[in-house]
Amino acid sequence: MTTTINRARETLMAKQQVTSKSAKILYRPVGLTSSVVGGLLAGIVFKQVWRRASPGDRSDPPTALESEYGLKEILIVATVQGAIYSLVKTLIDRGGARAFQRWTGEWPGS
Repeated sequence: MTTTINRARETLMAKQQVTSKSAKILYRPVGLTSSVVGGLLAGIVFKQVWRRASPGDRSDPPTALESEYGLKEILIVATVQGAIYSLVKTLIDRGGARAFQRWTGEWPGS
């Protein structure tokens, strides 16, 4: 049973690794669009998280050039923002690649 699962996994991985040049070219607009959408969505998610997590009535997160916030608070905000952005972008990029594979039968990456 385990051997069958391992063979199926290896076959799937081999199919994902073979990518034609045309698939890479065709995926570029999809990848660019999904990156823009991912960035916008990550910004929206971060603002919602900030509104719920921040004390008081501050609706916008502090930026690096705002002197009324301490360095510690700005670094925490930047870390959370980076983590949310990375997570959302990864999910959207991976989803776009899987959708492209379903539509074309080819994995767009490496």
